[in-house]
Amino acid sequence: MYSSSVADAPLIREPLHAPVAHLIRGGVVEGIHYGSVVVLDAGGAVHFQLGDIEAAFHPRSALKPVQAVAMVRAGLPLDGELLSLTAASHSGEERHLAGTRRILELAGLTEDDLRNVPDLPFDPVVRDDWIRDGRMPSRLAQNCSGKHAAMLYLCKINGWSLDDYVDPGHPLQQAIAEIVEDLTGQRIAQVTVDGCGAPLFSISLHGLARAAARITAAAPGTPEARVADAMREHAEMASGSGRDVAAQMRAVPGLLAKDGFEGVHVAALPDGRAVAVKIADGASRARVPVAAAALVRAGVEPERLTEFAGEPLLGGGTPVGCVRPVRALGPVTLSACA
Repeated sequence: MYSSSVADAPLIREPLHAPVAHLIRGGVVEGIHYGSVVVLDAGGAVHFQLGDIEAAFHPRSALKPVQAVAMVRAGLPLDGELLSLTAASHSGEERHLAGTRRILELAGLTEDDLRNVPDLPFDPVVRDDWIRDGRMPSRLAQNCSGKHAAMLYLCKINGWSLDDYVDPGHPLQQAIAEIVEDLTGQRIAQVTVDGCGAPLFSISLHGLARAAARITAAAPGTPEARVADAMREHAEMASGSGRDVAAQMRAVPGLLAKDGFEGVHVAALPDGRAVAVKIADGASRARVPVAAAALVRAGVEPERLTEFAGEPLLGGGTPVGCVRPVRALGPVTLSACA
């Protein structure tokens, strides 16, 4: 079971990653992806681990469900699609832009009040259409705009200042940091700046899995359950059409899944089983099959995860290999080149 106490911060050191996936071409190992994997059982104990699950690392956007829980605890009144968008790394589709505008309207604010960095939509098809139409990068299109709009809305509700809401010393960010430590069960190792401009809290991979488990196993009606329900019921709002995490939540009943830049993936089931993955080189081509293999290790039926075995490696336009999780993770039967 999870302790109510908060442990010391994880050490900031070079992580001792291990091989987690092989790039197979023509039956020969052409390359190796290193990383770390942790699988927790329903009681919160480590069921399986590979690599370094205790070193401090940056969870990137995989921490957004925790940030959303913190905001709900602090009074954010959103539910459904808009709460899912609060925890999103969205693709920049029209539904995401409209949802972000709606949150800003509820706060009586506009896109000009956002402090995230202007960007093009994350989805390559949407981005190409955006460029073709002559549209410029915008704060609304940037994949974290839903989170930032919700942060502004919460600041407006609580009477907190708006211009500096991304400052680590701001009451909003202090409230989020407190819940990060509560749900991960450990002190934050370091605070830096995420790609969107908001504070990024360094924790351990073990702590990230623990936080996801506590969110999905929480009692109905709690802030944790509200966030989990919103993301599961509106998976495309938390990511986008065609995104692997949305497909994963549709494929596995009750699963909550969230990705993050630089090869981070976290997923948890309603009974508290959870997995967390960090691919050292940040490659999604390894993240997806390794996360699927970790979920099988957690007890998910392999047939529910076959679409996440990884894309085949092509040679002359013909499949000649794949990215396959190492045998320590297994099962090999999930692999596209098994």
